[in-house]
Amino acid sequence: MIHLVGAATVYSPYPSWLNPADNTWQITAATFVGLMSLPGLAVLYASIVPKKWAVNVLAMMFAGFSLVLVAWVLWSYKLGFGSTSLGGGVHNGIWTQQPATGVNTTGTWKHFFENLWGKPGQILNSAGEQGPAVSAANTDIPFHFPTSTLAYFQFVFAAITPLLFLGSVLGRIKFSAWCLLVPLWSTFVYSIDAFLLWGGGYFAQEGALDFSGGYVIHMSAGVSGFTAAWVLGPRLLRDRQHFLPNNLVMAAVGAGILWLGWNGFNGGDPYYAGASMAGAVVNTNLATAVGVLVWIGLDAWFSKEKKPTFLGGVNGMICGLVGITPCAGWVNGWGAIMVGAADCAIVWLAWNFLSKVRPFSKVDDALGVIYTHGIAGFFGGLFLGLWGDPNMIEYGCGTLNKAGQVVNTAGSVVASNSSYLAGSKSCTPFGVDGLMYTGSAHQLWEQFRAAIWVIFWSALVTFILMKLIGLVLGGVRYKDDILEVGDLAIHGEEAFPEESFATRSDGAFALAGLGESSSPPPIGSETSSPPDAAS
Repeated sequence: MIHLVGAATVYSPYPSWLNPADNTWQITAATFVGLMSLPGLAVLYASIVPKKWAVNVLAMMFAGFSLVLVAWVLWSYKLGFGSTSLGGGVHNGIWTQQPATGVNTTGTWKHFFENLWGKPGQILNSAGEQGPAVSAANTDIPFHFPTSTLAYFQFVFAAITPLLFLGSVLGRIKFSAWCLLVPLWSTFVYSIDAFLLWGGGYFAQEGALDFSGGYVIHMSAGVSGFTAAWVLGPRLLRDRQHFLPNNLVMAAVGAGILWLGWNGFNGGDPYYAGASMAGAVVNTNLATAVGVLVWIGLDAWFSKEKKPTFLGGVNGMICGLVGITPCAGWVNGWGAIMVGAADCAIVWLAWNFLSKVRPFSKVDDALGVIYTHGIAGFFGGLFLGLWGDPNMIEYGCGTLNKAGQVVNTAGSVVASNSSYLAGSKSCTPFGVDGLMYTGSAHQLWEQFRAAIWVIFWSALVTFILMKLIGLVLGGVRYKDDILEVGDLAIHGEEAFPEESFATRSDGAFALAGLGESSSPPPIGSETSSPPDAAS
């Protein structure tokens, strides 16, 4: 008997439309980005605040991360990346109102509102977790992984954004207010900006670009944090005057995780394990290294103390990372150097001089998120319009095989690459036409328009949410006697507990369960019954 193995039906670990390499890389990249939040950003923020606020920072980080995930799978993912928009401008992953069709004139209000927001829905059933990803985020190449892969990858971006602007409001916001703010902000600010720029919405259709979140994540976080800090009011005077880091060594650990985690942040956004991913990773690290060196040099040469500081280097690192984020795969290495240097220099000047003028001087942005994320993200997006290299190809041209996979059909490596870059009547390789390469300012204009929207929407909705939450909770900040104590009064825990507590006679320590000149008994010691206990 002859067995025709090729004709047999056998079990398969994945469907024909799934590319194992792309699927593996997206989940790996998502894990890198998740590590940027927990523990990266959590450790960094908790280490550069006074020790009385370390537990509060950690608690809000873990709670915020968890809250976004629950909201994400229940409704927010489809708001930001759903295949159909609420207004009908996107339907089953396809733009229904392409400018060339004449169905809707580009730039009208109708076009904007019909492409503003995705249609909400859950992704917890079998089709939501194992069906192929479909989104207007990528209408040119079919996704080669399931919805769960795309949803989790985009979740870690959604989660880190409110955690970033926690740096603006820490030291006074109520934990309960934070737990209400995060899912509401993620729903009404983040998901709209994500759909408009990433999910195939209005600005994406108009031509605005944001490779990995300079606008959607960093600028919105900076503006929202600044607005929330304004509503909250300043920290206690003593906290502002003596806001000293509690552990710079651990801060270095958090900063290092943040830096290397960015390989997944920018490397995952081409959605494929291709050449664009590799270029984005190299550009990310290059711009970051330049940012570190520029900030340290500016501190050493031009600051009042004229000393190269470690925290200054961390600020430069963040500026380089944020600045390159909107353009990582669309600028070449020279452009990455320019982005890292220019973005860092601009933010350094803003940090040292703009902070002294209104409104910046009147708002207590605890960790300066408006500078290292808001301003850095704004200029990073504009730099794409300047230094976008049309020869940095994100998507080239090939053909589809029977399984729906994109392949090149040329025989040799040289011919294959030529085919990939040359294009045809039906396919034009995708790059970005920056002003410095093409003389056209169109991309710069589209970047500017999108930036103005993100600034406006982030500030407006954050202000409204903070006021509404304040009405519900009777205020969004703790009373001063609780702020005097910090972690012990809020959470009943300390990051660095001592054998005995310091003694205080004011009401704040009473709130923490400590009376005047009292200290807790040793663990395991016997204590007498209170006088009014039943005998």
